[in-house]
Amino acid sequence: MTRKINRDFMFVIAVAVFLTVFFTTILSYRSFQEEVFSELSSFAQMLEDLEILGQMKEQGFLKPEEELRITWIDQDGSVLYDSYADDRALDNHKDRPEIWKALQNGEGACIRRSQTLDKSIFFYAKRMEDGTVIRIAKEAGSIWNVYRDTLPVTLLIAALSFFIAMWLARCLTRAFIRPIEQMAEDMDHLEDVTAYKELLPFIRLIRSQHEEVLQVARLRQEFTANVSHELKTPLTSICGYAELIATGMASKKEGRHFAAEIHSNAKRLLTLIEDILKLSELEAGPQEEPAFETVDVYDLAGACMDMMAPVADKHEVSLSLCGGPLLVRGDKGLLEELLYNLCDNGIRYNRPGGHVWILVTDRLTVKDDGIGIPKRCQKRVFERFFRVDKSRSKKTGGTGLGLAIVKHIAEVHGAALSLESDEDAGTTITVDFPQRQQS
Repeated sequence: MTRKINRDFMFVIAVAVFLTVFFTTILSYRSFQEEVFSELSSFAQMLEDLEILGQMKEQGFLKPEEELRITWIDQDGSVLYDSYADDRALDNHKDRPEIWKALQNGEGACIRRSQTLDKSIFFYAKRMEDGTVIRIAKEAGSIWNVYRDTLPVTLLIAALSFFIAMWLARCLTRAFIRPIEQMAEDMDHLEDVTAYKELLPFIRLIRSQHEEVLQVARLRQEFTANVSHELKTPLTSICGYAELIATGMASKKEGRHFAAEIHSNAKRLLTLIEDILKLSELEAGPQEEPAFETVDVYDLAGACMDMMAPVADKHEVSLSLCGGPLLVRGDKGLLEELLYNLCDNGIRYNRPGGHVWILVTDRLTVKDDGIGIPKRCQKRVFERFFRVDKSRSKKTGGTGLGLAIVKHIAEVHGAALSLESDEDAGTTITVDFPQRQQS
């Protein structure tokens, strides 16, 4: 990764240095051209103001020491005077671009390249008040001369710039890559990574995700251990009782008792497996988007109460339902499961003569006057396999997964769960659905 970043930096730096040198030279030469034309314009204005062209023609002033060439041209293009040559030997200049522009617009400029001298000749022409044209010419190095003359210095500066930029790029690359390498080497101590401020949000995100992964791994490990323990207990009982019956060590009366225990533990095992499968399905999420429909929670509560009536009678707990229609968008089967688990918990963790109330208003509330939940345990009751009283849970046949299933079903529907409980006074669980509809 470091090598690739350095290679990309080298390419970008090389292109940047080349473009900088190229455009700097172009702009410098254009600035030079403007300066030359400005100088020629000033000189032409001076000659016009001093009115000395006639005197120069009379004196036959030819080939001055200065670099400037002065040419005086009549309106018809004939040469009246030239400081470098005999005007009689020169042809008509009316077709020269700078002369034509001056006659038309008042002034004209042109650059022509001398192949023999490898130089550029700058021409500036100005129309005077009498209609004649004065032209000033000057030889100067072409852009190629500029390149050639400055090439050694340019190459030296470019090379120095390139190597300095490469050194800085390597330093920046190391500074950029090092925190990432530290994170890759030790994900468990991300807080010790020294990073620049732009990377801090990513480190926080990675730390959060890493902690989530560890938490999920821990929960999976606990889940596996809990499942193994929960499955082992009834299976051990089943194997023990079955062995006693198989060896003939049990009397007929004891055999019936052992068979009843085998049936009870097998039933508990089946319930546990069903709850585990249901919870795994909810945690994995549906393979397709859930097909929600409009469901009346009050009707579901009535059906649930009818279904749970035999269980309630067995535990000597009375059930009651009050309220009215509550239409929500949801999965009917999952909502039935939610109601079943809430009612089942209210019945199992109650006393003989206790009550379970189902209240349906703008939300669903299931309340009981059972044994309640201690304050220290209330934050954990929705965890998988968490039991407040393990001995009572096994006695009543609870799996410790009921409220975990309720929590996941509520999350699927975007519903909010709240719990209020006092020890020996009862528990109230409220489900507030976000997608209520008017009946």
